[in-house]
Amino acid sequence: MVISDVDAEGDLETGAEMSPKNGRLAAKLIPGSQLAELSGGAMLPRRHWYARSQASIDEIGRFVGRIRTQEASFDRALATVLFTDIVGSTEKAAEVGDRVWRDLVRRHHSIVRTMLARYRGKEIDTAGDGFFATFDGPARAVHCAVAVVEAVRPLGLEIRAGLHTGEVETVGGKVTGMAVNIGARITGLAGPSEVLTSSTVKDLVAGSDLAFEEAGEHELKGVPDRWRLYRVAG
Repeated sequence: MVISDVDAEGDLETGAEMSPKNGRLAAKLIPGSQLAELSGGAMLPRRHWYARSQASIDEIGRFVGRIRTQEASFDRALATVLFTDIVGSTEKAAEVGDRVWRDLVRRHHSIVRTMLARYRGKEIDTAGDGFFATFDGPARAVHCAVAVVEAVRPLGLEIRAGLHTGEVETVGGKVTGMAVNIGARITGLAGPSEVLTSSTVKDLVAGSDLAFEEAGEHELKGVPDRWRLYRVAG
């Protein structure tokens, strides 16, 4: 941040330190700097820059605020989010009993984590019988979801899965952002053993070996607009 007094007299040739020309030159020589030229009017004493201290503080505050906003955006990255959830978990737990259910959930978790490792996904959170993971490639995320659907069937379980690709923000180790909300909402619309994706995911994996079927337009709670969703074809 370079603050220059436009009311100061003198120039570079005379060596006047407060010259506006000096401020402009300094701003040009400092990469990424911002020049703020302040004027206090003709009634202020010459070179009494401290008479403009509040204006200077305000300019510095705005500059620092913009830097902080930019730095916060550096934590945002494009990712594909995957949510999975066991279908009918409450009913299944009541059917098999607590001890058997705990074993099924343990084996389910092991399968999901194995598939995440295989497809290079990152587990973000596990809530009850559901998983939240991120991928840096949408095709791998879709393949992972399909693989999990197939792998848990021998356990007598069915899962639903939802995927979306968008910018996410990592704050304190937690991944947040509208893309996360969209992925979670899509998952809630999926049926047993169904993998649903946003049109964003479908478009990004064009040319891959993945096939999709239209699943209609839907409103996603808390998300603007209507969203066209696609079902991953078996």
